[in-house]
Amino acid sequence: MASGSALALPPPLRRALEALPFPDAPLPPPIAAAEHRARLRAVLHGMGVAGLDAILVGAGPFLRYLTGLAFGPTERAVALFLPREGVPRLLCPRFETGSVAEGLAFPVEPLPWDEHENPVAILSPLLKHAARLGLDPETPFRFSRALSEQRADLLLTDAGPVLERVRCRKSAAELAIMQHAMRLTAHVHRAAAAALEPGLRASEIRRFVDLAHRALGAPDGASFCAVQFDRATAFPHGIPGDQILARDALVLVDTGCVLHGYQSDMTRCWRIGGDDSEQERIWRIESEAQHAAFAAARPGVAAEAVDAAARRVLEAHGLGPGYDLPGLPHRTGHGIGLSIHEPAYIVRGNAIPLEPGMCFSIEPMIVVPERFGIRLEDCVHITETGAAWFTEPASDWRPA
Repeated sequence: MASGSALALPPPLRRALEALPFPDAPLPPPIAAAEHRARLRAVLHGMGVAGLDAILVGAGPFLRYLTGLAFGPTERAVALFLPREGVPRLLCPRFETGSVAEGLAFPVEPLPWDEHENPVAILSPLLKHAARLGLDPETPFRFSRALSEQRADLLLTDAGPVLERVRCRKSAAELAIMQHAMRLTAHVHRAAAAALEPGLRASEIRRFVDLAHRALGAPDGASFCAVQFDRATAFPHGIPGDQILARDALVLVDTGCVLHGYQSDMTRCWRIGGDDSEQERIWRIESEAQHAAFAAARPGVAAEAVDAAARRVLEAHGLGPGYDLPGLPHRTGHGIGLSIHEPAYIVRGNAIPLEPGMCFSIEPMIVVPERFGIRLEDCVHITETGAAWFTEPASDWRPA
């Protein structure tokens, strides 16, 4: 039975929602406690190699990655203190200890502080044997400054290379969750494409995309959704306002969802109605560039080489070079996992070699200023021999 929100949709979108297929595979289980513990061990090993005495990991995706605790950063300090030798402790407000314990994948000894106390002062005794402390790269400045003021002899350094080295290589369990999320988003795109009709508002399509994700098993619906028509497609992140779909139009939809904390991300661009030979030409160049980037992605290849492969296609067709327009105004892709954008970034200057388990988008968007933009985005993961698509790339610029 349609929900109240579904009944508010225009008829073509409501019919598309009612026609959605049942989920074609069970939701994979969340990451097990044993895997979280293995991640901690891997980080401890990396700390030894980097010469770090301890790492401090604040609330956010790195903390969730290591402990399972989905706790967003606020002005109240929540952080995992991970010494190379000794027992990990979790700094958190005393009144949050119960909630924190419920969210952890395995028990971690708490280090509570009360509202009138300085959390850095509570942490300070643990730092007496940690002369070299690595900080989560997303640590707020106010917290790092407070650490420096508390211990003038403390050497603070970036723990990003140690943490990212482990996190960027997804396990089989992570890949299974991401594959499921990507599959749901692919179903939503197909349903949205089939329902497009003149007169629909961008806001109505966004509402459909959210409800469709929920209907297919993403409990929080769409984690984001951009819907752009015609000239608005020339702006990579859109423009303000609620557009109305014309009879002959270019449509761009970029959306994803979250399952067990892991993200999906996929963009499609379709032509509705009459022909436009220039838009079709650019669409096919975009598809060619996307496939060239995919072919370049394999173990041992630098991330920047994937970006370069896409740009070579564009330049061969007279676009660019570099970030010049008409052409590709941004990087070719971004890593994806617990965050929608995370390392490894597929961009010039990033010489990090690709490794099995790395996941990233391929989206070499082509912008023709003030006229239109074409973006096709699918995500891949690196295997032992090359790259594998999470979702099959678009094969036609007309909706199926």
